[in-house]
Amino acid sequence: MLAVQAEGGTVLTVEGLPKNGTLHPLQEAFTQEHGLQCGYCTPGMLVRAYRFLQENPNPTEEQIRFGMSGNLCRCTGYMNIVKAVQSAAKKMQAAGGK
Repeated sequence: MLAVQAEGGTVLTVEGLPKNGTLHPLQEAFTQEHGLQCGYCTPGMLVRAYRFLQENPNPTEEQIRFGMSGNLCRCTGYMNIVKAVQSAAKKMQAAGGK
């Protein structure tokens, strides 16, 4: 999408995920589960995972794989990315979805 197409909308970037200096559960999970690797895909993966978990707060592994399939990881770190999304989903549910 072109930036002009977002006019009047809200845009969330990876820099907007932390609150009050505290990493978002997704950022923590990507670190703990080694979902970061080279970092090429990390911003897109985090923002997509954030939106995905809003749409499906309790996903199965298959749903995560499908939901994240539009983002490319050139390190083939999908296994750890899936684990990170699963971990974050549990943390976010425990915190009331945040």
